[in-house]
Amino acid sequence: MTKTLNLTLKVWRQKGQNSKGRLETYNAKNISSDMSFLEMIDVINEQLTLDGMEPIAFDHDCREGICGMCGTVVNGRPHGPEKGTTLCQLHMRHFSDGDTIVVEPWRSRAFKVIKDLVVDRSSLDKIIQAGGYISVNTGGAPDANAILIPQEIAEKAMDAAACIGCGACVAACPNASAMLFASAKISQLALLPQGKPEAAKRAMEMVRIMDGLGFGNCTNERECEAECPKEISIVNIARMNREFFKAAFLSDVK
Repeated sequence: MTKTLNLTLKVWRQKGQNSKGRLETYNAKNISSDMSFLEMIDVINEQLTLDGMEPIAFDHDCREGICGMCGTVVNGRPHGPEKGTTLCQLHMRHFSDGDTIVVEPWRSRAFKVIKDLVVDRSSLDKIIQAGGYISVNTGGAPDANAILIPQEIAEKAMDAAACIGCGACVAACPNASAMLFASAKISQLALLPQGKPEAAKRAMEMVRIMDGLGFGNCTNERECEAECPKEISIVNIARMNREFFKAAFLSDVK
């Protein structure tokens, strides 16, 4: 049943990286419970524009839980209160009339605030660029079945590949660690025969870049796993550590 909500929003506003930010309060009136969280912000921005005020800047693209662009911290939780859900898939029915909702950007030294709720997540792209590729010529889609892979291994690789690179793991971690993200990217290739030729180089380079960008280390708090919208397992972090130590001790990669 569709309901109408009246909400109070406290939204982080910041003009740029070198500007001082602040929480500003907005009244969101007559919000349909069928709206997504981003649609609710759209409604607020429309009213701000009509009032001659600057709309709230926030990231979004596909709005289908695939692109990983939409992340913000809602009431202290990346992507909001629902488990396994991106912000664009979070519906207002999960809030109550009269609620106060605090909306903030990702918090990490590696994620610089561009404006308001928009942060620069290009550091995650740099980690992928360091080793998220294969040199094996695997042919086209019809050739995929030519390489036999046990179902269990294929499923583990697909589970790791579900990572959308949103950065929720970094925002949730008390150390602002990107190890869940990096380990998912390393695991999805390390598990498959196509990823074996660069396995050692991939682990060494991706971890080196991750550390150099200012991300923290993992201390097994598991907030990353709990807040990941694709529910990536920290088992991947253990696999990444094995790949890294194996590369460090048994290969010529430096």
